[in-house]
Amino acid sequence: MSGIALLRSIAESHGARMGVTDLAPFADVEADIRQRNDSGMSGGLGFTYRDPSLSSTPQASFPWATNIVVVAVPYLREGDGVDGAKAQNASRSVARFADGDRYEALRRVLADLAEAMSKGGARTEVVFDDDRLIDRAVAVRAGIAWWGKSTMALAPGLGPWFLIGNVVTDTTLQATEPMSRSCGTCIACIPACPTGAIIEPGVLDARRCLAAVFQSRGAIPIELRVAAGSRVYGCDECLVACPPGDREIRVFPASDTIDPADVLCLSDAEMDDQFAHWYVPGRNMRFVRRNALVAIGNCARGSDVNLVAGYLGHPDPLLRQHAAWALGTIGGASSEAALAGALPYEDEPEVRMEISWARSRG
Repeated sequence: MSGIALLRSIAESHGARMGVTDLAPFADVEADIRQRNDSGMSGGLGFTYRDPSLSSTPQASFPWATNIVVVAVPYLREGDGVDGAKAQNASRSVARFADGDRYEALRRVLADLAEAMSKGGARTEVVFDDDRLIDRAVAVRAGIAWWGKSTMALAPGLGPWFLIGNVVTDTTLQATEPMSRSCGTCIACIPACPTGAIIEPGVLDARRCLAAVFQSRGAIPIELRVAAGSRVYGCDECLVACPPGDREIRVFPASDTIDPADVLCLSDAEMDDQFAHWYVPGRNMRFVRRNALVAIGNCARGSDVNLVAGYLGHPDPLLRQHAAWALGTIGGASSEAALAGALPYEDEPEVRMEISWARSRG
């Protein structure tokens, strides 16, 4: 066994799917990214949006390479999904891709593929979640996925429930053909989005996408906070709604969620350790606390008022701002007393505005 057959055998031994493509530019994807940036719909996203001419031109970053070996690694485990009814209240506080280090299996298969090619004298570089390469576009051209209307890459039998990784190499391999498949008339992902971020098939407004918002700096837009529900990180409602992924979905226990109150009680060091696999801007845990404050407000438990009220005195105005909103959402006499007591001592205009708004809800 040699060449692509050997590589495919290695990928399959890990339960992964594999394809091969070249390093030709992705001109259509670059145009789409530039349009999103110009319209503001990219929401200030970094990664491949930061320099679309680079991310859509693999040869610019890998001038020595001839091919990209692409793998799709399923990441759901027993107990990960929702039941066949896809209950409305089944959203979790942490999206499934982020409830553990889902990338461990991806790293293993990519390492084995790179090792096999290196033993044959090839130069290789493992690339995933990298600014230099648009993973979904590469997977689609390599024939292991198609573009979904949610903008996710979808694979037969897996739907969107997989991670994409690549080994860039100077080995000459026969490229695999793109699949001739699409979502057809299905639009299940569009109404499933809790904030209406999928504004039309294949067009996502990242400014409204909760998964992107939770990873962004600054305040969570007030018009999105109620829709955030109990989520602390990520959102996968469009994935859950996607029919091609039904086979991957299984019933999950409620214990798979995390309580936002527990998150708020962690130190920054504990958060950094427990959520090491999350993308947090600058690794600054203020953004995780911000998310948790919104979630705890939406949980609306009177028992959390004292915990949230403590954040009205936090030195970070971003957290005071979101604590005020949370107390206004929880409501009740104790929340009102905390807000009224904090207002005379508050100097930040945004926080004062949030406190006044929160009190007006009472």
